[in-house]
Amino acid sequence: MLESRVLRRIGLAVPGALVVSLLIGPGLAVGESDEAWAALVKGGHVALVRHGNAPPGYGGDPPGFKIDDCKTQRNLDELGREQARALGEAFRSHHVRVGRVLSSPWCRCLETAHLMAVGPVEKTWALVPDREPNAPVRLHELKQLVSDWRGPGALVLVTHAFTVRALLGFLPTQGETVVLRPSAEGSGAADLVGLIATPR
Repeated sequence: MLESRVLRRIGLAVPGALVVSLLIGPGLAVGESDEAWAALVKGGHVALVRHGNAPPGYGGDPPGFKIDDCKTQRNLDELGREQARALGEAFRSHHVRVGRVLSSPWCRCLETAHLMAVGPVEKTWALVPDREPNAPVRLHELKQLVSDWRGPGALVLVTHAFTVRALLGFLPTQGETVVLRPSAEGSGAADLVGLIATPR
């Protein structure tokens, strides 16, 4: 687990000369959200949302699950649905303009995105962890999505803990939001602005 949510600046090489640089500043604490909300309100930022509570909560799906059959997957429980609705309401109460909503095709992510009700939901495999860590095609696509975002509004990406860990090096809790600021156009970088705690 990431100690105190503090990292040094790191650069990650990506095909096509893209380098994503991620920074968590000293003193960034779990649940510190004022700067994160302000960034989302400003626009041009990215909100990485881990899906709401989906028991048993340790990750993964039952053996033999099918991507096109929600009954075979790990799904949101009522707490997870409440978290998703509450997060959407928080976006509205903070007056966050959402430019685009993308979700992993897994049912727990799609349901979170739909219950947030902040915009039309599109599916993308870029938000699913790569099966082969030595060939992280999806991670490269995700980095490109993040670093290229300029708005208008915020880009909302509803995803999995392991996708966030591959990108940032730590596991968010269920329902937690990580806010990123893409750096100046052409730099292929992003800074971690802050964290928005899971709605209670």
